[in-house]
Amino acid sequence: MDEALWALGRGTGVVGLVLFSLAVVGGIVVRSGAPLPGLGRFGAARLHRDIALLATVFIGIHLVSLLFDSYAQLDVVDFFVPFLAAYRPVWLGLGTLAIDLVLAVVVTALLRHRIGARVFRFVHRGTYLLWPLALAHAIGAGTDAGEPWFLATAAACAVAVAAAVGWRLVLRSRERRATGLVADVDRPRARVGVAS
Repeated sequence: MDEALWALGRGTGVVGLVLFSLAVVGGIVVRSGAPLPGLGRFGAARLHRDIALLATVFIGIHLVSLLFDSYAQLDVVDFFVPFLAAYRPVWLGLGTLAIDLVLAVVVTALLRHRIGARVFRFVHRGTYLLWPLALAHAIGAGTDAGEPWFLATAAACAVAVAAAVGWRLVLRSRERRATGLVADVDRPRARVGVAS
């Protein structure tokens, strides 16, 4: 039974990482305001939300399966308080921090209409910290971390998120330059060479 739980924990952890990576990429696309071909802006937002929800479900299965696995030696406290686990405490602690951030994002998403958009966006930006914590956890705590297939998967996730962040930064820079140029055109110019 422990072998089955361990395999389920490993598999759902990897799938959760891939799905969270896709959710981060989708969130960056949604935040940019650029529609995805065939989906439009609202379709992209819905896809982002659904992928994030599916990732959360896989991570939940990951946690529950490892809780009942005697090899992992996890307690419920290990899911909420970082760096206390008996097995690889630093790497599991990073995963715990990621889970704490996931919970914060999920709760604020559910309460978005009550807490306001500003608080929601502030907490939601925690995914920029959540994702690298989850990646570091997967690399440091995962028993498949040295396997070529896992390294390729982790690298693909990292490249996808880095590319999305880079794309978003380029878009933001262009938007700022365009806004600056418009402001420059409207601003009266000082006269040069006029004596007082």
